[in-house]
Amino acid sequence: MEHEIENLPMFYVAGLAVRTINKNGQAANDIGSLWQRFTQENLSGKLDEREDNELYCVYTDYESDHNDYYTAILGCKVTSIEYLPEGFTGKAIPASKYAMFTPVGKFPANIGAAWQYIWQSDLQRTYTADFDRYDITDKAFEDIESKVYVAVD
Repeated sequence: MEHEIENLPMFYVAGLAVRTINKNGQAANDIGSLWQRFTQENLSGKLDEREDNELYCVYTDYESDHNDYYTAILGCKVTSIEYLPEGFTGKAIPASKYAMFTPVGKFPANIGAAWQYIWQSDLQRTYTADFDRYDITDKAFEDIESKVYVAVD
């Protein structure tokens, strides 16, 4: 799977968080639950500081690597995380060099396939913060367009 290298500035994401692990499909279940709650309750509408209409799923606070526990935050890019609605978590995503992948196929299977590829690759990951960016504007669920960003050395 081809990727491009991008240097991105620091930015903020606010949303719902869960501590999870990839083992036994746990992360897929946990993150799926975040998606369900975030979209059904239209939680992006509660973020006054939202920068755009895209959704982000950030993977951060890794205990070691992708085989161990980490925090997933599903939310939006925001201008500030100083004042967040109750139940929301904010995170500063550090400026970094990222390997950017463009998954092909139907969502969400394409995201899973992209991550399977990344986990088996020899990328020199930093495990600071990785994220998926989703363009959900006027799209059916299975047609959501996405990009996967992996922090690398």
